[in-house]
Amino acid sequence: MNQQANTFSTLRDLLRYAVSRFGEAKLDFGHGSSNAYDEAAFLILHTLHLPLDTLEPFLDAHLLPEEINRVLNIIDRRASERIPAAYLTREAILANYHFYVDERVLIPRSFISELIADRFAPWIEDAEDVENILELCTGSGCLAIMLADTFPNAFVDASDLSSDALDVAEINVNNYELQDRIDLIESDLYNNLDPQRYDVIVANPPYVPKASMEALPREYQHEPQSALAGGDDGLDLVRRIVSAAGQWLTPEGILVVEIGNEYESVMAAFPHLELTWLSTSGGDDRVFLLEAKQLQNAR
Repeated sequence: MNQQANTFSTLRDLLRYAVSRFGEAKLDFGHGSSNAYDEAAFLILHTLHLPLDTLEPFLDAHLLPEEINRVLNIIDRRASERIPAAYLTREAILANYHFYVDERVLIPRSFISELIADRFAPWIEDAEDVENILELCTGSGCLAIMLADTFPNAFVDASDLSSDALDVAEINVNNYELQDRIDLIESDLYNNLDPQRYDVIVANPPYVPKASMEALPREYQHEPQSALAGGDDGLDLVRRIVSAAGQWLTPEGILVVEIGNEYESVMAAFPHLELTWLSTSGGDDRVFLLEAKQLQNAR
């Protein structure tokens, strides 16, 4: 039994301790939570099998010794090993969707999720008209699932180079019972896809430049590095995605790509293209859109 267990009796005690411990450890909160309090609440509620959106009624509940020990253990792992909370709980939440995750995939955090919720308006007038969608670099399958859920008549091809990532994506697709509408494909971008045209292509590819990879907080080192590293300027895959997209889009189709903090590099890489930058909670320079007609001669 953890020797500290006798020091605590209520959830409120553990919450205060966790916030202090996380602050002392100077943790990075880039994987779902934005601060120590929210992350502590998530970890404690999840560990105690309590509703993740209901904290107040349980704050002064007295906990069993074994419950206190379970919570202290997960707080200690988060602070000492710098493991992201989603890997500790095997659950990530994005736009109110819940996904299974482990160290085989990036933790879902894409700004594209906000644009999916808006159905890519005004470029798509009627969600029911969308029939075929491609998601590149699908990872956990989170965006593919959201796309299938938002566009009710669409079939989604979700590709990834990593067979391990696709195993995780399969778990999530099965959990949402979307096996009949999402096809998981092991592919290096477009290479293994059957020839066809898509109304929408979405990509949240690796885009972290080499220099930035070396400076990432320890939390990010637990994620698969191949899913983060984008080459010298972060755009190795982005260039390939853009250059070939015109061959895969319908005449009225759109390409949506997330690029993190690489706005200046993207603008330098594609001076011949008039990129449309989409507003998200992360700013107006994280996701760009191109229409099929702009991409017919892109290289």
